[in-house]
Amino acid sequence: MQALLESLACDLQIGFSQERVSDAPTIFDAGGVLAVDRTGSKEKPVVVDFVGGKAGHRRKFGGGRGQDIAKAVGLNKGVTPSVLDATGGLGRDAFVLASLGCHVTIIERSPVVAALLADGLRRGREAAETGDIINQMSLIQANAVEWMKTQSPLEGRFDVVYLDPMFPHREKSALVKKEMRLFQELLGDDPDADLLLAPALTVACHRVVVKRPRLAPDLDGQKPDYRLVGKSCRYDVYARKAFVG
Repeated sequence: MQALLESLACDLQIGFSQERVSDAPTIFDAGGVLAVDRTGSKEKPVVVDFVGGKAGHRRKFGGGRGQDIAKAVGLNKGVTPSVLDATGGLGRDAFVLASLGCHVTIIERSPVVAALLADGLRRGREAAETGDIINQMSLIQANAVEWMKTQSPLEGRFDVVYLDPMFPHREKSALVKKEMRLFQELLGDDPDADLLLAPALTVACHRVVVKRPRLAPDLDGQKPDYRLVGKSCRYDVYARKAFVG
């Protein structure tokens, strides 16, 4: 794992250490688990864990196909769509969809985040309780906008394209999750987020689903066909073709 960490650190021009020893973003080996953090932090580092933690709890008690994300991608229509998650992040939504039966292809453009994801997928695949779920997930490290532009709309590989681009948070907000703070420090916001929608609409056979903060503007200024609105976020659905269940 050390060779991987050193390579990533070099590519991203960030620190590498076996321990968190300075106040800068660093990738490191946390007991056989790939982690990233501001070194010197007293908080838990950011890792991808599909077996325990929040992912494990949601797998057991998340609400199944009654969840808004499941309804948004079409699982409530009696079908199990194939999904391209073009903004993978820590893979939590992709894991939820895979746990409900979807085959999910994840795209993540950050080499560091993609490495975290690959490590989490590896460990999840080895665990008895998540192995079958993880086998329905695959990972591509690429720029999603450019990658989707290379896909032929005639291939029909993906029923749904799912987008959850990073959204700028107010600087004074004390509630921004640690993962988001680290992502923004390492990667910045998503200034090209609006560019995702057009190629997604070309690639998706049935619909594009965009997860947004509840009061955020529409992606690329395009009004969706309908929305599912929750307490803190909403799912904007751009319909292409109806599912036949």
